[in-house]
Amino acid sequence: MSVKYRTEASNDDGGTGVSSVAGGMSIAVASPLNPDRDPAASNPEQLLALAWATCLNATARVFVPRDQRTAVRVVVELHDATEGPGYEFHVDAYLSVEGADPAETERVLTAAHARCPVSKLLADSATVRVHAETYAVS
Repeated sequence: MSVKYRTEASNDDGGTGVSSVAGGMSIAVASPLNPDRDPAASNPEQLLALAWATCLNATARVFVPRDQRTAVRVVVELHDATEGPGYEFHVDAYLSVEGADPAETERVLTAAHARCPVSKLLADSATVRVHAETYAVS
């Protein structure tokens, strides 16, 4: 299996500080649970939502005509873990296809979710769901 792309990220500060991509961007991070956090800092929940929304929508574009628009929104919630200590993510992705009926939107969602690398990473989690929805211009 050949590597198509590789990147590396690091964090030396934990939940408050900076996360960096090797040779690329640095992002201030702060726990969303910290009342004194920097409001401009990001957090793992936001980064997960961005990663999946971007990947799933880019993948969905493969299954529609070039001039047809798609949109994906991802909602990430942080919950107390149902089992064991700590927390868990509850993640919902919503995909819509411009001008498509519900059956066509569901077809695109199923195909994109099966192909998207982030979807594959999350697929076996009981707290991850995907939904087809009516397209709305934002």
